[in-house]
Amino acid sequence: MIRVILAEDMHMVRGALVALLNLEPDIQIVAEVGAGRDILPAVLLHEPHVAVLDIDLPGMDGLAAAAEVHAKQPACRTLILTGLGRPGNLRRALEAQVSGFILKDAPPSQLADAIRRVASGERVIDPQLALDAWAARDNPLTARETEVLRMAADGAEAPDIAARLYLTVGTVRNYLTTVVTKLGARNRVDAIRIAREQGWL
Repeated sequence: MIRVILAEDMHMVRGALVALLNLEPDIQIVAEVGAGRDILPAVLLHEPHVAVLDIDLPGMDGLAAAAEVHAKQPACRTLILTGLGRPGNLRRALEAQVSGFILKDAPPSQLADAIRRVASGERVIDPQLALDAWAARDNPLTARETEVLRMAADGAEAPDIAARLYLTVGTVRNYLTTVVTKLGARNRVDAIRIAREQGWL
């Protein structure tokens, strides 16, 4: 029996996925959570074979949670489930050492099959997404620039970002100016749009 935890913030979607997966004779949902911060505690408590994680979760996203799981409970394999088939997201997922990455609009049988394959040690990636990622351009932003832009995208102003990252306000503004220039954006809002479309945030 493959023990699975499921992280999805939309109650109806989570309920449907749990119901579908519980129909599989060899898959058992041992826990379901709705927020990224709840994933690692659930993994440590229930010791699942596979954690199926939505990429967009409140607080901590599925990729950050997957990295935590890999660091603290490497025996648990992670499968990212997303409605956002962006190449940059796949690259971030691979950097977080996830075992699988499939789209939410895949047939239910494909999800069950992906869970089985991931549990057996395979890496499962949506083939079209893999091709798109191969052709996509690399993220030109440094890790710090990406972090600053992500905070700005969440609505934080330069003084807030400076305080949280122990930087000066001027340094934060310099980072944002550099980001706008590197992405060929018109302004900060346009830079956020470009980075999101590419899956870099």
